[in-house]
Amino acid sequence: MDERAQGLVLRIYPLTETSLIVHWLTNDFGRIATVAKGARRPKSPFRGKLDLFHLCDLLITRSRHSELHTLKEVSLIDAHATLRGDFDRLRKVVYASALVEQTTETDSPVPELFDLLISFIREIAAHATETLVLAFELKLLLLLGLTPNLDEQRLSPGGRKLIEFLTDAGWDKIPSLRMTVPQGGELRRFLEGFLIYHLGKVPRSRGRAFDTNAKSEPKKESGCNKPV
Repeated sequence: MDERAQGLVLRIYPLTETSLIVHWLTNDFGRIATVAKGARRPKSPFRGKLDLFHLCDLLITRSRHSELHTLKEVSLIDAHATLRGDFDRLRKVVYASALVEQTTETDSPVPELFDLLISFIREIAAHATETLVLAFELKLLLLLGLTPNLDEQRLSPGGRKLIEFLTDAGWDKIPSLRMTVPQGGELRRFLEGFLIYHLGKVPRSRGRAFDTNAKSEPKKESGCNKPV
């Protein structure tokens, strides 16, 4: 039975000389993996539509025997072109997607999480600030039911207010927030420790998401290859 959904490409890698495996975060199915048969052929109908963080409409045929489904059709909605060639923006989105992968199960739909990641990508395209990354971590924790109990944390009064603001504020309010260097450092250290305590680890890409001076292309934990 064929099913349709909207999905964001999280990872891509070769399966055979002509086919690809594509990992998606979708609005209706959650995180899924698909086989794009023939996608590496020059005249494939998938050509130019499958790349990291492309937002697409997709048609899949579910497998009865595995978690690897068949990708039948793809229609590109948004290529998020602002991320291409801007390593600072790309690093931040790579980290956010890696954190989503770490905290979700396959075939477990959480539409709010899909909306959160898409909203984050769109805001990063306009404002590549570290406050958005901190806000993403806090909003994700809220969705996971892991919001920090600030009464039990060793935080400055200013740090507590910042966490409350970043957790609750709309994306449009966050880029205008200006934190001091000590405030930013306090929140980064606190959230790193909090994430490690509850999740066991954080993606390696977290450090690069906050490093605005890094010059090289980020390590693509999402496993992407060249666009097809």
